[in-house]
Amino acid sequence: MLAIKVENLTKKFDDFVAVDKISFNVKSGELFGLLGPNGAGKTTTINMLSTLLNPTSGYAEVADFDVSKNRDAVRNSIGVVFQDPALDNKLTGKENLEFHAMMYGIEKKERDRRIKEVLELVELTDKADVLVEKYSGGMKRRIEIARGLIHRPKVLFLDEPTLGLDTQTRRHIWEYIKKLNKESKVTIILTTHYMEEADYLCERVAIIDRGKIVVMDTPQKLKDSLGGDIVCVDIEKNIDNMVKKFKEIKWIKSSKKYDGILCLTMEHGERRIPEIVEIIRKAGIKIKSVDLHKPSLEDVFIHYTGKTIRDQNSDSDDTRRRFMRRRMGL
Repeated sequence: MLAIKVENLTKKFDDFVAVDKISFNVKSGELFGLLGPNGAGKTTTINMLSTLLNPTSGYAEVADFDVSKNRDAVRNSIGVVFQDPALDNKLTGKENLEFHAMMYGIEKKERDRRIKEVLELVELTDKADVLVEKYSGGMKRRIEIARGLIHRPKVLFLDEPTLGLDTQTRRHIWEYIKKLNKESKVTIILTTHYMEEADYLCERVAIIDRGKIVVMDTPQKLKDSLGGDIVCVDIEKNIDNMVKKFKEIKWIKSSKKYDGILCLTMEHGERRIPEIVEIIRKAGIKIKSVDLHKPSLEDVFIHYTGKTIRDQNSDSDDTRRRFMRRRMGL
């Protein structure tokens, strides 16, 4: 059974194409990742699926409801944790949850039961009566996840849920996400530009870049698709010539240049390093460093897009936000 169906979904802001004819399905109960840099189109996709934006063209269905024709039904079926914080800092954690539950028309007795349930899930029962302004960044994220679950949605959208958190807190949030997916059986759509986050959490990922899905599969199959180990060699000159030279060698599956580094894909990389070093040495080129590693999702992204993931805020994100503010009269 499918929780989400997307066919040729497109969103344009004037002449800027934020999402470009993407198609994918998400199974009920699946933890699915949209992986890509800031400005790739992840948040715009979530905004269309959650009915905050109207698609320019294409079709999308969430929990069996058309996102364009059945907007209220979609909204009643989903929970959303936005990229930007959306809590009232002058209310306690419990008061934030209660207000949200009242917005969904949940009666008092049931409201109290569900608040208790979600607070226990995110382990914030002892902080329920503390003002949110006194919460840490990780606690705020956890209470936002609890709020997104209060009305028991069929689908939960987590848009960059660990953005700006330190490594330790990010890991804790991962455990909460895994726990709620397993115990609550809720379908989760996670957007992130942290490769290790998608690798750890998601059953399948779609890598999106510049509004297009470039590849989609399980994290392991995507890594396996590169076919072996990756040896990266930092050399002092003639890198383009060496890229061409290694492409002519049969046991080299891929020879590319990324950020001024020569990257080679092959089987049994540890055995091949002496040969690689000798080939470069005979060409009269000095080697600065050599690195051997198994393929990661970062390597998959590099392979399919030709560049590393961009962590900085993108101009395209800013353009989209300015456009939306103009449309909303802000």
